[in-house]
Amino acid sequence: MIVRPVYAAFFAIASALFSSPAAADALASTTGARQSLNATAIAMFLGFVAVSLGITLWAARRGTNTARDFYAAGAGLKGVQNGLAIAGDYTSAATFLGVTALVYTSGYDGMIYAIGFLVGFPMILFLIAEPLRNLGRYTFADVAAYRLSEVPVRAVAGVNTLVIVVFYLIAQLVGAGKLIQLLFGLPYIYAVGIVGVLMMVYVTFGGMLATTWVQIIKAVLLMSGSVLMSVLILSHFGFSLEALFREAVALHPKASGIMAPGGLVKDPVSAISLGLALIFGTAGLPHILMRFFTVSDARQARTSVLVATGFISIFYSLLFVLGFGAIAIVSADPQFRDPSGGLLGGVNMVALHLADAVGGSLLLGFISAVAFATILAVVSGLTLAGASAVSHDLYARVIRRGRANEREEVLVSKAAAVAISVLSMALGVLFENQNIAFMVGLVFAIAASANFPVILLSIVWPDLTTRGAVTGSLAGLLASVGLVALSPGVWTAAFKLGPAPFPYDNPALVSVPLAFAVSWAVSMLDRSAAAASVRASYGAQHVRAQTGLAVE
Repeated sequence: MIVRPVYAAFFAIASALFSSPAAADALASTTGARQSLNATAIAMFLGFVAVSLGITLWAARRGTNTARDFYAAGAGLKGVQNGLAIAGDYTSAATFLGVTALVYTSGYDGMIYAIGFLVGFPMILFLIAEPLRNLGRYTFADVAAYRLSEVPVRAVAGVNTLVIVVFYLIAQLVGAGKLIQLLFGLPYIYAVGIVGVLMMVYVTFGGMLATTWVQIIKAVLLMSGSVLMSVLILSHFGFSLEALFREAVALHPKASGIMAPGGLVKDPVSAISLGLALIFGTAGLPHILMRFFTVSDARQARTSVLVATGFISIFYSLLFVLGFGAIAIVSADPQFRDPSGGLLGGVNMVALHLADAVGGSLLLGFISAVAFATILAVVSGLTLAGASAVSHDLYARVIRRGRANEREEVLVSKAAAVAISVLSMALGVLFENQNIAFMVGLVFAIAASANFPVILLSIVWPDLTTRGAVTGSLAGLLASVGLVALSPGVWTAAFKLGPAPFPYDNPALVSVPLAFAVSWAVSMLDRSAAAASVRASYGAQHVRAQTGLAVE
């Protein structure tokens, strides 16, 4: 019964790829590559899809009927496995393609995103990982609801999660649709449909176990491809970084300016605000936080963060080599230019052009398949996080008030995964021609403003009350969404409404302190009996958070 839809998905995708009239020459026209590239890329693409669907079938046969299995893979993953899965979940196609493109265009400043993403992980390690695993079961809302009033806290946390997941999925699906459209010549709507169907199958039939192994395989492939490309780039320059940088400076229009800060983020306020969003946003992303419930104890949770941090550190360091390698190699090769002089397929395709330049058709096919695998891993994790928030937080705890059994909860989660997938596909098609860059910034701003303050304060501050947590979270959510809407990137660039009322593109410098301040002020003013009870229960929570006593 499970086998049929899994294999049906594979054959539908294969048919779509090979039956498209444009697929025969897509790669040659969009990447400047040779005709044989098409078969190579499609073969590797289908190979990954076949393997990932096989994993889904295996996971489904092992069982996903209990909440523990579906949400947390039975809490049976080792720290190394989970660390690789976190890295796979975190390193999106926007990172691989986008940061490489940022370094290609802006040089040194392009690494500000990579550094911000990376610095968030020590924050998770030292402040959140161990208490999160000891206090929670399936979602980060379990932590805040441990001693606070469950219904309002879970309602707000569930809404925050859905907002983050939907916005992030739109950005990922638009990027995925454009990438597959360029690589395989498929119509955009088919490309979005392929990604949407696959993430629906992974999550619905395989749950967290299938999603985890897709992320692990993707992480290994991505690291392997990045290392191989970096070695091939450095071999062009006698394995000398100095020679690589010297050639890049000589060829880049900004010349020596690419080796200094200030080319991408123009003022200190913007830099600090962006840094706050990236650092604290990482510690508030629901699809990253729920991964800590897939391991057996807090020690394995800490190991997960250490492995993920090591993997991501190496990967982001290699992006610096890839970006400068693209300047030195791709910009000097006319075969990657269109008649107007711009890069074929746009600047975000520079990593693929670089793969072709240093490794030919085989490496381009491999990197193309890795880029697609990257998208699938991230959207699967996001979909599962959204489905978990709907079923575990909103349905089972808010609507049913704890009266739903596990089977009912898992069925709701699977239905929610299908609904989120369909909604995301529809919005992905609707936003095809829109500038969706602001959505990624909005996701991190919301996570930093609405989720992180409540998680941190519920763990470390005895005086946090339910009213303080709810109002602080809502203040962070509304401030981050509202200020992004009033920012130059949306108000001026996207909506064409003239000068922006809020002068900065990222609101974290305002919205994060506001969320903390509102939580503190409302909690201190709350003298209700419920608030007194919450404060009195902090001692028991603290013991469990730090020791893991009575953890399932």
